[in-house]
Amino acid sequence: MSGPRLLQGARVLDPAQRLDAVMDLLVVDGAIARLAPAIPAPENAEVIDLSGLCLSPGFVDVHVHLREPGGEHKETIESGASAAVAGGFTSVCAMPNTDPPIDDPAAVGFVLAKGERARLARVYPVGAVSVGLEGKEMTEIGELIAAGAVAVSDDGHPVWDSGLMRRALEYTQVFDIPVFSHAEDQGLSGQGVMNEGAVSTALGLRGIPNASEDVAVARDCLIAELTGGRLHICHVSTAGSAEIIRAAKARGVRVTAEVTPHHLALTDEAVRGYRTDAKMSPPLRSASDVAAVRDALVEGVIDCIATDHAPHHYEEKEREFDDAAFGVVGLETALGVSLQEMVLGGRLDLLELVDRMASKPAQIAGLPAGSLADGANADIVVFDPEERWECRADRFCSRGRNTPFKGRELVGRVVMTLVGGRTVYDRRGERADARATVKVSEDVG
Repeated sequence: MSGPRLLQGARVLDPAQRLDAVMDLLVVDGAIARLAPAIPAPENAEVIDLSGLCLSPGFVDVHVHLREPGGEHKETIESGASAAVAGGFTSVCAMPNTDPPIDDPAAVGFVLAKGERARLARVYPVGAVSVGLEGKEMTEIGELIAAGAVAVSDDGHPVWDSGLMRRALEYTQVFDIPVFSHAEDQGLSGQGVMNEGAVSTALGLRGIPNASEDVAVARDCLIAELTGGRLHICHVSTAGSAEIIRAAKARGVRVTAEVTPHHLALTDEAVRGYRTDAKMSPPLRSASDVAAVRDALVEGVIDCIATDHAPHHYEEKEREFDDAAFGVVGLETALGVSLQEMVLGGRLDLLELVDRMASKPAQIAGLPAGSLADGANADIVVFDPEERWECRADRFCSRGRNTPFKGRELVGRVVMTLVGGRTVYDRRGERADARATVKVSEDVG
């Protein structure tokens, strides 16, 4: 274990302690040892000056697709974990729709071992609800949890059988874990490839109506109400879904929900030009839907931000729109997109944004993360909330390049990420070089 590290002078944001102040933070043996306005440097401590930067608990993403096993040409657990720490995420939950799926204890153990070997972000497997993700036979959920799964889901596919969803929500109560729902009525989605509306009509593309999500969200909320189980709705994209979740919460249903940065920032207008990087499931919706999900996130109806990071090989995206794969990468752009839309847009303050990206998702998945309390894991992100940068997919740590934000200027960028007190990502040298270049340029001018 390395010696003590003293992080000095950052604006510390910790929603778990309702803390927003310039403070010092001492890390000893991989844990938070002390947080105070001024801490004398212990003997042999490494002192890191973070003046002008923000420091918060590492972000937590409850919804990522790391593709391994079976899809290593798209992403590996190591490359995905590298992308995670570059985006400030210190904990990620890996979805089970791999090949083979994460539907038995050996597969759960495989993901855990690969994550530990990478020594980057903490990787938590999500086990499958059904064997083979086929929606027929329930997995041995207890064995998956014993092996290390933190939730169950058939994400990538809806659990179309209501009886199976009921059994899953009943059985998971024994372990107090959530069922993550990919809420989609595939009979309504049909062969649709984007949002059903004026843009799909203009482009001549088959549409996916809002009802395909709304009907499934309503069904799952009703089953959660019936069983008392913990339900988590993935990637909410419609005004109707937000309203259904709001009403369910008011009735005391144990339901939480997430929204992606791309559904906060983009409408179906982004598909014009047949841009396959804007093809995702659920699809980008209308401006009124975007406004509704933003409001729901502010109100707490939608609890957290999750990326639904879904990397694809370029050949799977460089096709005609109908044939291209659904999905976008999001780990490395999440902060910049979310901060720009929600904080600079005047909807959340920085402390509230950190709550939605760190504390709330950690609570949903039951992870030891999302707090800077004494004794907590020193999983930390340091970021510059004012840095403007161009999204360059060719510089991503992820193997995926499929982002609709290519070439876009984003605001807010990760500077350093620590996991267990160990630096796993560091841009301080790069930023210093950039500042020096600007200074020379100003002098010459």
